[in-house]
Formats: sequence, C-alpha cells, structure tokens
Amino acid sequence: MVLSPQNITGIESFKEYYQNYLTGFSDIEFTIINVFGQDENIVKQWSFKGKHTGSFFGIPATQKMVDVQGVTIVKMKDGKIAQEQDFMDNMVFFEQLGIVSDPKNTQVIDQLYDAFATGDMPTVLSLMDQKVEWNEAESNSLSDGNPYIGPEAVLNGVFARIGGLYESFLVTDVELHEMNNNKVLATLRYKIKAKNGGEEFDVQVAHLWTLTDGKITAFQQYADTKKLANAEE
Repeated sequence: MVLSPQNITGIESFKEYYQNYLTGFSDIEFTIINVFGQDENIVKQWSFKGKHTGSFFGIPATQKMVDVQGVTIVKMKDGKIAQEQDFMDNMVFFEQLGIVSDPKNTQVIDQLYDAFATGDMPTVLSLMDQKVEWNEAESNSLSDGNPYIGPEAVLNGVFARIGGLYESFLVTDVELHEMNNNKVLATLRYKIKAKNGGEEFDVQVAHLWTLTDGKITAFQQYADTKKLANAEE
C-alpha cells in the first residue's frame, strides 16, 4: 500500500516522501515516547497525531483524525543516521482515515438483524448513534419522515408503524457485504403478509449501513416499493 514504498535513498527522496505527511495533515503532534539502543543501533518509539486535511500520497482529504504509534529502527554511522526502518500498523492507520473499514462493522449489523428478528428493540436502538440518519426507500409509505434523525425517531416513525401496516413482517435471507469507508451492504428479503389474512408478499430489499466507531450513523433502504404498497392495501 501507499505506506510501504520502495526503499528511499538520499536526503532529497527522504524529504519528498515525508513532505506528504506535512502537507496531508494539520494539527500534527509527533512525540518520541522512548529511545533506547546499543552501539550504533537505536530504537525509537513514537506517536503521530493529526487531522487529514490535505492530499496524502494522492488520497484526498478525509477530515479524519489519526492517532497511531510506531517504532523506528535506526542504524548510525559516524554520528549520523545511515539507515532507518519504520514499523506501523498500516491497517489501523487506514481504518482511522476511513479508507478501509473496521472489520467489526459486519458484526454490529449482524447483531442488529438478530435482535430485530427476536423483537429486541432496545438492542436494535442501542446500536445506533444518537444522531443516526435513517432513510426509507423513496415511494415507500414510511419515507414520509425521511430522514429520521435519532433512534427515537426511527422507533416511532418506522418500527412502531410497521405493525399497523402489515399482519406479519419477517426479515430473511440476510447476506452482509463489507465495503470500504465503513459501509456494510445487506441484501435480504421481506416476507410480509397483508392485514386481515391477506396475501403474502416476498420483497427483494437492500440496506446500506454506515458506521462510525462501532455505531450506526446512517441507513438507506432500497426496496420493491410496489410490492410493499400492495401489501398495505
């Protein structure tokens, strides 16, 4: 990846490489935590904090804060640095930038569907950020409140109304697809039955979830709204 380049040789190449950090981040805090060594070999433990406000190796600004630690092994020669080798968890770094997703995101969404299936609404709501932005599919009757902001709005505007619209409502065949930028795509089906013992409908649906720090911050539903409308008649 971008943080694992070919060997950098020479002062000018060194400057060019690390200039990406200076132009890519603002509010930088670089702290040496510990230094130790023997003879000409030195180990530096450090931390790097900053806000990604500029281009970083071609990656556009994400406005994300990063806070990572690493180690540099230094080889000295005649009192000067002859060689350095940096070690850092690149995956954590890119997760904080939002370029790759937190691997726990799918676990959160899986937990939500399990809780919904058993009617455990307190757990479902607890997985949402207090400012979650929830959008039902356009032309769905529940989309009249889009966007629902906050768990309570989702509970009252969506979940509480489902019972009044359908005799039964089941979510089945859920498949989760992890995506970049902390998004999870769920493909699934609604098995719903119209009121008063009416017709049963099998509806194809997709849900796009966005998460931040393990909490759901946005939801977008895509569904066959014609079938949903037929089930409400």
